[in-house]
Amino acid sequence: MAAEDVGIITDNMVEADLRGIDSHGAGMVPQYDRQRHQGAINVTPKIEVVRDLGAIALIDADHGLGHVPATRAMQLACDKAEKLGVGAVAVRNSNHYGAAGVYSEMAATRGLIGIATTGTSQRSVVPTFAKEPRFSTNPIAFAAPAKRNPPFSLDMATSTIAVGKLNVARRAGKEIPIGWAMDETGMPTTDPTAALDAVPKRLSPLGGSRELGSHKGYGLAVMVDILSSVLSGSFIGSYNLKTGEQEQYINVGHFSLALDPAAFRGEDGAFEDEMDDLINMLHATEPADEGQTVLVAGDPEHAERKWRVKNGIPMTDTLVREVRQVAAACGAHFTLESDEAA
Repeated sequence: MAAEDVGIITDNMVEADLRGIDSHGAGMVPQYDRQRHQGAINVTPKIEVVRDLGAIALIDADHGLGHVPATRAMQLACDKAEKLGVGAVAVRNSNHYGAAGVYSEMAATRGLIGIATTGTSQRSVVPTFAKEPRFSTNPIAFAAPAKRNPPFSLDMATSTIAVGKLNVARRAGKEIPIGWAMDETGMPTTDPTAALDAVPKRLSPLGGSRELGSHKGYGLAVMVDILSSVLSGSFIGSYNLKTGEQEQYINVGHFSLALDPAAFRGEDGAFEDEMDDLINMLHATEPADEGQTVLVAGDPEHAERKWRVKNGIPMTDTLVREVRQVAAACGAHFTLESDEAA
């Protein structure tokens, strides 16, 4: 890949790992390598803006990895928001782009509200009342800046869990909670390997069941695909809606939105001040358990990032071994060491 693209991709992957989102950082290297060998990823894409109309734009990713076009999309949305108050940019013909929260926080670092959504590369989530999956984890990320506090930063899958969480559990040799996923027969399982081996994979929408509100997660997932996939002209879970078939390229779509609070409140920082008031009010809420304070979205990631910047990013021996195999296969110099290797 081009050196400039490599820098953006690795920065975004490391940022995901620093936040503790282990399923979307270095853990994706084996999957990206498999897709490269399958011809599903263009390693030398020509990424270009194909439509630019005032506050909106459309980017064609030319089937490269999603990190680069998604970064350009959010930065372009922010540029437009700073001029017009709002910017919305969609991306088509893309691939997996890592953690959605990395992109929404790009806006927050510029004093803007950021929203990032993305389509996905597989069918793995079952609609409420259905037996077969029709879409995947379809994440939503939302970030808003404050002054004295870290930004409010929501980054959530619209499924009960992400597929990557199954891999994290598999590598760690841990069971998964009942209700996360189903096995090959469609029955709930606590075995992450059985869930990963199911063809197709079967995860539940956020909520787990109709009684616990899975229809809400289902609705949010479709909303994400409307913004990310239908709006940009991309596939749904790697399937062409017109033909119902898969093709060589996965054609993932992304959506980025940036809003300038100053366009609504003026230039005096009133929005950021009240964001601090809101966050402080929530933090001050009396907890049900004295050992667990009330958190707001982003608190665990901010705390984990602070710890990992100081102490390093932990990796399981299984992941180190998988990344070493990728490096060996393509002749890349490998520098990671693990307790297993020692």
